[in-house]
Amino acid sequence: MDRHQEKKFTESWFFKWVLNSQATVAVMVTFLVFLTLYLFTKISFLFKPILSFLAIIMLPLVISAILYYLIKPLVGLIERRGVNRTASIFIVYAIIVALLIWAVASFIPMIEGQLTSFVENLPAYVKSVNVESSKLLKSPWLTNYQSELQDMLANISNKAVDYAESFSKNAIDWASSFATAIARVTLAIIMSPFILFYFLRDSHKMKEGLIKVLPTRMRRPTSRILGDINKQLAGYVQGQVTVAIVVGIMFTIFFNMIGLRYAATFGIIAGFLNMIPYLGSFLAMVPVVIMGIVQGPIMLIKILVTFVVEQTIEGRFVAPLVLGSKLSIHPITIMFILLTFGSMFGIWGVFLGIPVYASIKVIVKEIFDWYKAVSGLYEEELIVEEGGEESKDVK
Repeated sequence: MDRHQEKKFTESWFFKWVLNSQATVAVMVTFLVFLTLYLFTKISFLFKPILSFLAIIMLPLVISAILYYLIKPLVGLIERRGVNRTASIFIVYAIIVALLIWAVASFIPMIEGQLTSFVENLPAYVKSVNVESSKLLKSPWLTNYQSELQDMLANISNKAVDYAESFSKNAIDWASSFATAIARVTLAIIMSPFILFYFLRDSHKMKEGLIKVLPTRMRRPTSRILGDINKQLAGYVQGQVTVAIVVGIMFTIFFNMIGLRYAATFGIIAGFLNMIPYLGSFLAMVPVVIMGIVQGPIMLIKILVTFVVEQTIEGRFVAPLVLGSKLSIHPITIMFILLTFGSMFGIWGVFLGIPVYASIKVIVKEIFDWYKAVSGLYEEELIVEEGGEESKDVK
């Protein structure tokens, strides 16, 4: 009787279309996820101390992580020569200190002199830009658009006055915020070498300790996920910094060749901003174009040609050789990531949006591969993939 009732129940529409339906399970899981997120929004005040703590340690952790991925290959190279890991780290630290001393002795005075000269001549530059703008407005080519251009310049002037008044009114608050930021950056710079040391020495122990806490069945996939994320982050950081250094050197050489003032300073700024994909080059272009207007139309044309040449070299040769397809992220996706994360999290979102997205992508891919294996909805695709892997093994 019980078996008959059980068979009748399994053949009912409720069992077939609700309890035994993959779509229903997916809907229920989605509902539970959103319900959990909604409950978290209601108790978010409980996490404010944690968020405050993370905000304090974020900067030194980010600096240490970036330096970790840059220095780790060099530490590994020295360690393979027969030197123990701790001694290898100290050797790398000594090399970095020597390079910093050399940079301070060689470049800092030059950059300081250029910045001081720029600040001293800023009023003259502003006056020169106004004169050139007036000449441009009186050009016969723009006679049909003079009223629109004058309105645009008037709006820019009014906004500049508003910003100046706002700055003067809030000068004390801004000074306090600036002092707080300087204190945080100083603390982060002091802490970063110590955090970096333990990252370099004990990173493998950290991973092993985390995996041992997990259940046995979850250890292998978790280890695979952490390894893939580590490869993604290492490729991104090392590639972006390498490209930024090459771009900074190229801009410095090109700006010196065309006779642009403050060439070294503008080149270093362009290299640093190049770590922001796609948008960085355009941000670096703004002060250079202003200086080009100051130095005359011929210099402005030279600057525009320089940017076209640099972008061609970077896009065709430098970026493909250094970065390749390590992240496998489409350029449109990168633009959306920068815009979204930048609007949500500010400067942190611009710098960390792409590596965070790459890490999430690895986790989502692992979850989707697991779902394909257990759901039974992708059996033909799995058979094709397994057949392709077997044929590769045979070859």
